[in-house]
Amino acid sequence: MTTFDYSAGAGLYPCKTVRRTSRLRYKRFDSVAEALRFAIEDMPASMLRDSVLEVEEARYNGQQMQKLYEADAYPLPRRGR
Repeated sequence: MTTFDYSAGAGLYPCKTVRRTSRLRYKRFDSVAEALRFAIEDMPASMLRDSVLEVEEARYNGQQMQKLYEADAYPLPRRGR
C-alpha cells in the first residue's frame, strides 16, 4: 500500500439500515484517522461493511477501512471493540 495521508479531512457515510432504526448519518471528520476510529470502534460492526469513507475524491468500503485502521501507519492509539 502506498503512503496514506491519515491527516486529510474525511466524510463517513454509514450504511442505510432496512428498518431505518439507526440514528447514524453522514458525519464529517477533521482527519481520516478520527473517521476510522469512529467507524471501527464506535459504530456497530454490522454497519461497517456497507459504509463508505470519502477522502478527497476517493471512496473506501468497510473492508478497506478495516485495513487502513489496522495498518502500522495508523497514527492514533487503538482501543479495540
